Amino acid sequence: MLKNILGRIFALYALLLFAGTMLVVFLPIWLLYLWQEPIRTKGFLAIGRVWMKVYMPLIGCPVSRKGLEHFKKDQTYVIVCNHNSLIDVPVTTSGIPGANKTLAKASMGKIPLFNVLYKIGGILVDRSSEASRKQSVEDMKHALSLHLHILLYPEGTRNRTPEPLKPFYDGAFALAIDTQLPLMPSLLFHTRKILPAHKKFFAWPHPIEYHLLPPIPTAGLTRDDLPALKEKVFQLMWHYYTHYDKKWDQVTA
Repeated sequence: MLKNILGRIFALYALLLFAGTMLVVFLPIWLLYLWQEPIRTKGFLAIGRVWMKVYMPLIGCPVSRKGLEHFKKDQTYVIVCNHNSLIDVPVTTSGIPGANKTLAKASMGKIPLFNVLYKIGGILVDRSSEASRKQSVEDMKHALSLHLHILLYPEGTRNRTPEPLKPFYDGAFALAIDTQLPLMPSLLFHTRKILPAHKKFFAWPHPIEYHLLPPIPTAGLTRDDLPALKEKVFQLMWHYYTHYDKKWDQVTA
């Protein structure tokens, strides 16, 4: 009972602090609309990294990164990551070296103030619209051509199961094959402890780890190789996750 009360107080603190710090960075981020890509996204990420370096420790959730040496200079990557919590997006986008974009629900672009963050830092898609899905693929390919990394969560939605990962969708792997760019697996640890999916308006401070794994080349692969590539990445991430965190990062209330 006490933890539930404290968790809701902490959630309110984290939310108010997020809103307060966002107001500080909102104007410079909004002004980035005046610039063209890729300068717009690079500027947004530069501000976002400073923002998150201040904000995350203030809420008791400092982020440590591992595997930065896997990024090669002047190489663009399609990056895939597990998805456990709403806090995953700001942690991963600010944690990836270099400018990057992620795929976001079109509805996020309709939320006042937040819409600016998603319209600059993300590629919006209405998954119920085939035309929107096709356009989002073209937008991602265009971003990659500008040497912006693309970050995707192949589970599609947050993992609310007790398993380390949910089954993967094809999109990220098709994108990597079509563009012949290396695919880099990555894993977040402990974010579901901070924002448990089964609790309403509850948060709990905990350090976060973001691990970037060695990239997998896709040069020479075709769409016929997609199932094997997807399975290879799934097994690699599952093995790494379960061996690194023996408890599978589950939350105990």
